[in-house]
Amino acid sequence: MRRYAYETVDVFTETRFGGNQLAVFTDARGLSDAEMQSLAAEMNYSETTFVLPPADPANTARVRIFTRTHEMPFAGHPNVGTAFVLARHGRDSGGVLRFEEIAGLVEVKVASDAAGEITGATIAAPQPLSTGVELPAEAIAACAGLKPDDVLVGRHKPIRASVGVFFVLAEVAPEALARATPDLTAFRALRDATPGLEGRLSLFLYVRDGQAIRARMFAPISGTWEDPATGSASATLAALLLSLDGGDSASFTLTQGVEMGRPSLLQLTARRDADGIRATVGGSCVPVFRGEALL
Repeated sequence: MRRYAYETVDVFTETRFGGNQLAVFTDARGLSDAEMQSLAAEMNYSETTFVLPPADPANTARVRIFTRTHEMPFAGHPNVGTAFVLARHGRDSGGVLRFEEIAGLVEVKVASDAAGEITGATIAAPQPLSTGVELPAEAIAACAGLKPDDVLVGRHKPIRASVGVFFVLAEVAPEALARATPDLTAFRALRDATPGLEGRLSLFLYVRDGQAIRARMFAPISGTWEDPATGSASATLAALLLSLDGGDSASFTLTQGVEMGRPSLLQLTARRDADGIRATVGGSCVPVFRGEALL
């Protein structure tokens, strides 16, 4: 029998049983790809991470991220939560960790309180903002169970964008956000009708009031009916908003998960860099479980 230790944390919250759940396998050496995928499905969180030795010893670790159904090139709350766990094991270097991932190198800075206790982390997304296909407001409304005029197109049309992993970002009317309900049939129809989605559709709806944002994320095709905190989508939105607003930098506070009873708070920044618009996302974490998987 092989034993693999794991820890779970609630990410983007200071309150246990809030935020987004994450399982971290702190030493995944010896696990096959199929075993990692099976463990992620068994944990049944939106994502589970597996920590491996880095290819470059200058980096902290290689981190693989799995949803219930597939591997991700990058994701927000898994990086924040994994950094929190590893830093509590003393694996940071001067408060910094560097993770090798499919999307690129992710640098993470840990946060501590006055007593030196690790409280959370902030990650720099591995890629500058890139945008793809625009989608009809009517189709996005159908996916979210909303009326077409609930989807606002004054600032931008619903658009596929990424800072490491792609999401469809759509602004909605303030009163519509709480009414949104994913329609799996509509999701599949839009995915199948839009080659530019490359077979995947994760929908991030948001309402903006100045620098304050409220959001919800639906990815029912991949098994996440709703996500309580989506760091990678939030960072992508921060970069997109800076691209639309102009200026050299911006910061935002984003609230998500309220409708699920798992309120989450994410701190976002975006800045113009030599290679495009870069973004960060950070927040607090709370430890919850420790255990072993037996294989």
